[in-house]
Amino acid sequence: MPIYSIANAKDNLSKLVDEAVAGEEVAITRHGKVVAYLRSAEAPQQRQPSRELVAEIMARARKRPSLAEPAADIIRRMRDGGA
Repeated sequence: MPIYSIANAKDNLSKLVDEAVAGEEVAITRHGKVVAYLRSAEAPQQRQPSRELVAEIMARARKRPSLAEPAADIIRRMRDGGA
């Protein structure tokens, strides 16, 4: 997230608005502390993970050992004192 002082924000307002419209949230500071955020008035688009990331996560999940029984059954057994 880009951070601008009030003075820099005034000088670059058009650029900051363009960044906000593009989905970037911009922080505005006064004396080094964040006092405001500039973001688009439209609801942000839901970002989808890339196909490569999904494939990588699925590959890692397949490498994990499977449980002998579903996790919910294990938790129920532990909860009910039959561990």
